[in-house]
Formats: sequence, C-alpha cells, structure tokens
Amino acid sequence: MEAPPDWPSARVREEFIGFFESKAHTPWPSSPVVPVDDLDDVGKDTYHHTFFEMLGNWSFGDYFKDGAIAYAWQLLTQVYKLPTDRIYATYFGGDEKAGLAPDTESKDIWLKYLPNERVLPFGCKDNFWEMGDTGPCGPCTEIHFDRIGNRDAASLVNNDDPTCIEIWNLVFIQFNRESDGTLRSLPAKHVDTGMGFERLTSILQNKMSNYDTDVFMPLFDAIHKLAGAGIQPYSGKVGSDDVGKVDMAYRVVADHIRTLSFAIADGSRPGNEGREYVLRRILRRAVHFGHQKLMAKQGFFSSLVDVFVRVMGDVFPELKDNEKKIKDIIKEEEASFENTLAKGYERFKKAADAVKENGGAVLSGQDAFVLWDTYGYPIDLTEVMAVDFGLSVDMEGFNVSMEEARQKARNARYKAGGKSIVLDANATSQLRNQGLASTNDSPKFQHEYIAVW
Repeated sequence: MEAPPDWPSARVREEFIGFFESKAHTPWPSSPVVPVDDLDDVGKDTYHHTFFEMLGNWSFGDYFKDGAIAYAWQLLTQVYKLPTDRIYATYFGGDEKAGLAPDTESKDIWLKYLPNERVLPFGCKDNFWEMGDTGPCGPCTEIHFDRIGNRDAASLVNNDDPTCIEIWNLVFIQFNRESDGTLRSLPAKHVDTGMGFERLTSILQNKMSNYDTDVFMPLFDAIHKLAGAGIQPYSGKVGSDDVGKVDMAYRVVADHIRTLSFAIADGSRPGNEGREYVLRRILRRAVHFGHQKLMAKQGFFSSLVDVFVRVMGDVFPELKDNEKKIKDIIKEEEASFENTLAKGYERFKKAADAVKENGGAVLSGQDAFVLWDTYGYPIDLTEVMAVDFGLSVDMEGFNVSMEEARQKARNARYKAGGKSIVLDANATSQLRNQGLASTNDSPKFQHEYIAVW
C-alpha cells in the first residue's frame, strides 16, 4: 500500500486559508460553479473536470500588484516549498490593435524573483481578463509550474502541455470597459486571484494528474468495488492505452458524483430544462459509463454519495447536512434512466450497425432524436456512443427533428386553448384596485425535496 502523502489535500487547503488569515484576510464560504463547456472532454484526459475547487484571495483597494505577487511567491516557495527553478510567470505583453500597453509593472516585479527567461509576455487571450463586452477588466499574471524540472520549459507555457501547467492566476482589475469600447481607469484598483486546488495538490503529492491524488483515490477505490468482475483498478491510462475506456469511465463517474452532490446540496436538482437539464445530462453520462464500461450493477452511482460525503463532508458541512437528500435524488434519477438504459442502447446499436453495414459513417438525426425522446439519452451521450462505433451524428437532422417536435407541442397547446394570457400594467392595476390579492410566488423559490412514493 502506498504511504500517505506528506501533503494530504486537507493540509493543502488549510495552509492556504491560514496563510491569508495571517495577512489580515477574512475567509468566506465557497461559491459553487459548474462549468459545462468541456463536459465532453471530462474523462478523456487527466485534467478536465465539471467540478473543481478554486482557492483565491481578493483585495478591494488594500494592495495591488506588488502585494499580490509577493504573497503568491511567499506562499508557494516558503509554505508549500515549491522549487523556484520550476516556476514560470506570464504577464500581459500589450496589444497595439486594442491600444493596450504592456504590463511592465508586473514584469518588473517578477524580475525580483525570477530570471528574465522565465518571465514571459502573452497577449489578450491569456493575460487580459474581461468578464464581458463592458465592465471591470484588467491585465493578469499567471504562475505556471514545470512538473518535470531540469529543463527549459518556456515553450510549453500556455501550450496545453500537462507537464507544464498553470496553477495560479492573479487578475489586476484596474479598468472599466465602457459601452463604446474604451477603457477608463478605475478610482480604486482590486485584485482577484484563483488557484487550482486539485492541481496544486497533485504537484505537492508528486502526481502527474489531479486524478492520482487523495482527492480522487477514495472514490476510485469505491468504484472498483462496485465494478463488474474482471474490471481492473484505476491505472490512469488515456487514449489508445486505455483499452475499453475503462479508466475514462472511472474519471467520468468520480468527477460527476462530485458535481452532482454539490449541486444538489446547494438546492439544484436534475430536470428537463435549462440548468436542471445540465445536471441530468451529467448524471446520465455517468450512469452510462458505469454500466457500459465498468459493468456496474443498477444503483451503483447513488451508493457513491456516502463515500464522497465521508471524504469532503468535514470541509463542506452542507454535504453532511443534505446527505440523505442528495442520495435520494440521485437514486431516483438513476433508477429512472436505468429503466430505459438497456433498451435505448440496443436501439442505438441496431441503428449504428445498420449504418455501418450500408457503408455509412453518420447516425441519422432522426435516430438520435428517438434516443433522446423515447429513451432519455442526451444528445452528447449519443455522440459519445457513436464515436465508439466509428460514427458521427447528424446534428443538423437532430435539431430539425427537435424543432418539429416543439412545433407539434405548440400546435397542440394552441388547439387546446392554451394561449398565454398577458396582463399589462393597466390590467394588473385594475385588478389591484378591485381588491384582488397578488399571487404569492414564494413557494417556487423554496427548494425543498418532496419524496413521492
């Protein structure tokens, strides 16, 4: 058995919080965000996640570039004791077209800590932060770490190389982007930073991947116990080395149970529309991979909640407080999808085999729509299965079928007299003058879970 790490993940987090508390910072609870732009990539490699933890420090006018960089350097090199010869820093190198000058202030500060060849300029894409077309913005400086060492890794920085990774982004909010596109200096300058907790933990535990740390290994051990006979333990393989996509399935299942547990604890739940459908997609993707690649039995996914809460519950008490609700909702959703999972897969396989027998390479949009409409398969899951068969999906045809179904539903509502009733300000005022009480909308904002038997 591998010895416990000198830097268990809990200690990594505690040292970060303690360091900034010693610098007169006030700790605040975390804010949950579920990024789904890269959902299809989660599991394929060892660094994408739908849920990750970000450590950060902020300053609202108390200190700026010099202080932020000094704190970062002190924490990384004196507390975490990262070797300084493997640290690279980037700064904003300017953009003539946008009329933006280089951030030479950040560069000069970094040159107090690092040699010139490890202080690198980049453009707007990597080193100028904006939240939209208008609003606060400014240059940023990123800290990258070379996992290998004893080499010149400058060319690997910002080059999507897993051996030289960004670990901390310090954003210097000093401008406001006006509606006409111009930049106006802010009266007070602020600092907003974000450091990848899992990435830092992997470095301190001398692991080449976030998934190899003690953040994930308890989940992988639990998943292996639930997997079918002959399924090997997680080994960190990717691409063609990952025969049968077994390790990909481990990563998908572990990542997705983390995401869903936090989302449900915060009041969300899987559903058919908008953000709720994102959670349903995530859940069904995990259940599919568990059954098809790990040969797990029905109900395996919800049983992982206990393990995850045991690992993270002390740090995030909302998980413990809502453990039963989390497990019940996932169990209900899992059972609902499992009812059609096998039949849907057979329907897909039949259609995919027919395409290949006829020398085709594209699954029809109509077949993909039937899987979505009848069997509950999210379209991105159908795309994943199609890749396994060497096929793509006719997305244009799928979207046409979806729109036709929506139009039929609209027509049915119209025939049934289901027109929307719109009350303008005059109408609502008249009703109020007649003494009609306003509708109490408060129950729809209460996220209580109701068990239906």
